[in-house]
Amino acid sequence: MNAPEYPATPTPRMRPVHPGQILRDDVRPALGLSVTDMARRLRVSRATLHRLLASEIGVSPEMALRLGRLCGNGAGLWLRMQADFDLWRAERTLRDELALIEPAPHDQAA
Repeated sequence: MNAPEYPATPTPRMRPVHPGQILRDDVRPALGLSVTDMARRLRVSRATLHRLLASEIGVSPEMALRLGRLCGNGAGLWLRMQADFDLWRAERTLRDELALIEPAPHDQAA
């Protein structure tokens, strides 16, 4: 009996979680840090951290370096989470416009 096939989808149907939400709901409590203490350790203002925790701003490369250092998991994880979130949102925002773009022909001999 063959296993069922599941087609790969190019983008997730569910919205990826904003990295600020993960930081707010999981990481900060696990580290046992207050917002003030976390901001101090990250060397950013409380206002900046609050905006990130509220998912009002994204994780910049600079913030990813800070978070990666603080959490010990590297900057790449935080940047990938932000990129996944941004791409998901952009694909939905531009869906109708993208449908109007005709793909360029590709050389079939290659």
